[in-house]
Amino acid sequence: MQTSPLVLTTLAGLSTGLGGLLAVLCTPTEGLLAASAGFAGGVMLTASLADLMPEALAFYGGYLSPLACGGAVVSLLALGMVAAGLLGRLLPDEAALAARLDSAADPARAAALRTALVTGAALLLHNFPEGVLTFFAGTADPALGLRTAAAIALHNIPEGLAVAVPFAYAARSRTVGAAAALVSGLAEPLGAVLAWLALRQLFTQGFLNGTVVLAAGVMVWVALAQLLPGAFAPRHRTAGILGASSGCLLMLLGIAALP
Repeated sequence: MQTSPLVLTTLAGLSTGLGGLLAVLCTPTEGLLAASAGFAGGVMLTASLADLMPEALAFYGGYLSPLACGGAVVSLLALGMVAAGLLGRLLPDEAALAARLDSAADPARAAALRTALVTGAALLLHNFPEGVLTFFAGTADPALGLRTAAAIALHNIPEGLAVAVPFAYAARSRTVGAAAALVSGLAEPLGAVLAWLALRQLFTQGFLNGTVVLAAGVMVWVALAQLLPGAFAPRHRTAGILGASSGCLLMLLGIAALP
């Protein structure tokens, strides 16, 4: 019996919640927060540069000369980075967030909340085209859809962990962290539903690959400008380095295991 493409997409998205549940097992501390920021940065950089970018280069390389292909992909990547930078400017700064959290204006919680918001927004944007990709792959070929859903589900588990830990630290609630991870994963079935109901005429393979590169640009900027600088702060530098290394290695394992 074949599995519905929408069911495959939903299961892939819900795996982000599984990553969030792993955060429930750990008490959120500043050291864990640094490790989580490094982990998320490693996951995002590796997923963007070792998974999303090669696929886009291979696709556009079939239609464009090598120089034009590289220029198009780099331009889209840069546009995604610019969009992420503008998003970061729209968010309140850490002092304003601290004032909203409590009267004591805890700067560590404010920094964690801002990291959580930026990371969550980046992964929401990343998960939307993944949902569309899984849905269309399952519609065209059920076996391909199953492989695609399995690969994306494996990628989503560490992403869910990366979202959950800073939310749990900022809210002082591991349940809130797990819920935030689950919500970020629900962008995948939402993307599939929107694509089927209203946008399927626009979602050509070229458009979808362009959207993926934009999302990769967002994740690269978030990793370099928000996550890794906080992870490598002197106070918990070792935890941040270990987290970043683990994120890179785990994502590479996932990419290699389920191409």
